[in-house]
Amino acid sequence: IPGSAVTFDMVPIHGGTFAMGSPESEGGRAEHEGPQVQVQVAPFWMGRCEVRWAEYDCWYEADLPQSKQPDGLSKPTPPYTDMTFNMGRDGYPAICVSHIAARQYCAWLSKVTGRFYRLPTEAEWEYACRAGTDTPWSCGDDPAALAEHAWFADNAAEKYHPVGQKQPNAWGLCDMHGNVAEWVADTWVPDLFAAEHGAA
Repeated sequence: IPGSAVTFDMVPIHGGTFAMGSPESEGGRAEHEGPQVQVQVAPFWMGRCEVRWAEYDCWYEADLPQSKQPDGLSKPTPPYTDMTFNMGRDGYPAICVSHIAARQYCAWLSKVTGRFYRLPTEAEWEYACRAGTDTPWSCGDDPAALAEHAWFADNAAEKYHPVGQKQPNAWGLCDMHGNVAEWVADTWVPDLFAAEHGAA
């Protein structure tokens, strides 16, 4: 990132077609995860890991005008408390970021780097997460193997962890399962997916 020593890695994701959503037979499946549909995805780039505080703070610390009223547009509003909640900052993913702030961070990053950045669509995110698989997780369907690829309730000790500590998926992306939630570009409408594909 210009003006800093902060770097991050991007991974090229080849385009293709995949079955978006979960099959009705999958254990733990929520109703809004279907019906499955075939989706064509164009090639794109994606961050190898979740956006870390070091990256996000470059925007927060940038010499930009700050609105007198919280707006999340010019730069992040000064936090009222430590947003890491004492769980860690160096190497950890940024948390407590609103959807509009995530989009504005991408817009700022595009401006300072001269390269276009944006949030992935839901289809792009799922396609990248699955990494060519059709199992519940990109590492297969054995829950015992999940601990090598993800932080979740049983192994995270009720906190989030530095990015990239677990094994990446087959396409080189880390922390696609577990750790912290990630934003996509799409608006969340619980029954839209089913309605659009004739299952409402």
